[in-house]
Amino acid sequence: MRMLVVNAGSSSLKLSRLTDDGEVTAATTIERWRGAGHLEPLTQFLEACGPVDAVGHRVVHGGPRYTGPARVDGELLTYLESIADLAPLHNPRALAGVRAVRELLPGVPAVACFDTAFHAGLPDAARTYALPREWNERWGLRRYGFHGLSHGYVTRRAVELVGETAPRERIVSCHLGAGASLAAVLDGVCRDTTMGFTPLAGLVMATRSGDVDPGLLLWLLQHGKVGVDELNWVLEHESGLRGLSGTSGDLRDVLAGRDAGNSDCALAFDVFLHRLTREIAAMTAAIGGLDVLVMTGGIGEYARLVRAQVAARLAYLGVDVDPDRNEAATGDTDVGAVGSAVRTLVVTAREDVEIAGQVAAVLTRGATAPRSSGSRL
Repeated sequence: MRMLVVNAGSSSLKLSRLTDDGEVTAATTIERWRGAGHLEPLTQFLEACGPVDAVGHRVVHGGPRYTGPARVDGELLTYLESIADLAPLHNPRALAGVRAVRELLPGVPAVACFDTAFHAGLPDAARTYALPREWNERWGLRRYGFHGLSHGYVTRRAVELVGETAPRERIVSCHLGAGASLAAVLDGVCRDTTMGFTPLAGLVMATRSGDVDPGLLLWLLQHGKVGVDELNWVLEHESGLRGLSGTSGDLRDVLAGRDAGNSDCALAFDVFLHRLTREIAAMTAAIGGLDVLVMTGGIGEYARLVRAQVAARLAYLGVDVDPDRNEAATGDTDVGAVGSAVRTLVVTAREDVEIAGQVAAVLTRGATAPRSSGSRL
């Protein structure tokens, strides 16, 4: 099955064409993509890449209704429009991508694959906020979690790398990029994660704050005279590594500033590492220990210093990386020290492969997403 995978970002549109074995035969990123009516660059890619049999769309938020991949139809699109406020930076762009591709490939079946789906089975204790029960039920308030397509792929790939001769069950997956989150996975099932109702929660990210005391935010609104729109913008775009360091928020810029003696950059990196290692340790509590620590995403795959520092701070859990392996790591590889209690792996992010697999499952076996009811969502 020749698969077109569509990943709409906040300003760009990534397109790739995959074969059955996951080989990418064509790929492009359309920078500054303007939305559903901006068809010319899509048309050029489709003409160049050749025919496709199916389309898979990455959609960040499926709400409580879609807990697995689902065929794109009018009902799905209407529902996703109704929950756009749950992921205002992501879902509207995904919908624009769906509409644009449908216009160009009207007869090709399409499937929406949700980042929230991997976390849909979180235990009640892990997903429930300590808010009035009536609020949780009325508005579907819960921890959803994100980056599920990435976490799902890398945890399965980690099991393959470890091999059947040394089966491992307790995995903490670290998706570390401009957006960052962790997942605690036991026997292939997610038991906890760091992002919450929105992708703002959890780790310190490039421009997003991660967890902040809600009382502090209320204080800013009530006494700091910060407006709601300003607060929203700052938490999403001016916080995290960017806010602390005064740089772009790209970790490479932060480390360059740190190496040049910039104390703000040094503090930003320390805060990032503190939150990351603290939350990895917290994830182990949800799965009763740690057998495999797996790193992915731009930072996880390329920031050797981060991997070394995480291992040093989590040595008490049995994490230990080999300096030479860590320095030379490329592709999917084990960077752990020989004999260490915890296997430490680097896995290349392949959300496209995960999406392709889910699309194939829906189209060949008729898989569909379970749906819930009982709230406005």
